[in-house]
Amino acid sequence: MTDYSLNEKMIIVQYGIKKYENEETLIQNLKSIFPEKDIQRCIDTLIGTQKVRRIGPEVIQNNESHTELPDIPDNLKPIIDSL
Repeated sequence: MTDYSLNEKMIIVQYGIKKYENEETLIQNLKSIFPEKDIQRCIDTLIGTQKVRRIGPEVIQNNESHTELPDIPDNLKPIIDSL
């Protein structure tokens, strides 16, 4: 596994949320990239900063009415495309 900064992890999680709104599906697909603990931490941070919102017990989505998705750095493009 590659070491990613917290900011890079949050970008990956945000784009993962865009593709998979179901939290369990998101976690399963991101486990190959970094540990579940890091995924959960990123989700909690994104919710706390209102970049992501929880809709019901299993569904999360980007809060695009408040913030735009960040630009994808070149080193993360292949990872995000492979989600």
